[in-house]
Amino acid sequence: MGFIVLGIFALTPQAMSGAVLQMVNHGLSTGALFLLVGVLYERRHTRLMSDYGGIWARVPIFGSFFIITALSSVGLPGLNGFVGEFTILLGTFQVNVAYAAVGTFGIVLAAWYLLTMVRRTLFGPLNPSNSGLTDMTTREIVVMVPIVILFFVIGLFPNLFFEKINPPVEATTSQTASATTILEMGE
Repeated sequence: MGFIVLGIFALTPQAMSGAVLQMVNHGLSTGALFLLVGVLYERRHTRLMSDYGGIWARVPIFGSFFIITALSSVGLPGLNGFVGEFTILLGTFQVNVAYAAVGTFGIVLAAWYLLTMVRRTLFGPLNPSNSGLTDMTTREIVVMVPIVILFFVIGLFPNLFFEKINPPVEATTSQTASATTILEMGE
């Protein structure tokens, strides 16, 4: 969400378009992560990472969706999160290098904590409490597949979305620039 705010307040068309796309991306990735946490919770009735570990061997389909979703949230190139974050950074860099640098550091921190979550949940020795864990059902897979497809469609073909996002964003930034100029002239 901080990236979205950064893109909006940069007030460049590129950063704001990235912010709009990132709102969609955030909804997809975060929604998918919550859905996947719900899948685990329904099976184990706990949300503590320490109660998991080594579950990849028991739930490889779940693990695959979990990794793809985490990488989407991290901003891996080819997935939706990358396009929004990169566009916001490019637009912000045009007006303030320091804010763009802080934003880049934020990406590194987010990647660290999400990948740590994946490692601690899926890999390592199997917690004996997870030995009866079952993989995703057909219904759960059917819910996740369209979301994952959207991760890749947005990541590989972002112009399908930017074609719709850019015109209203350019109008908004133009009006904002005009209002700013008028306010500056009045001072």
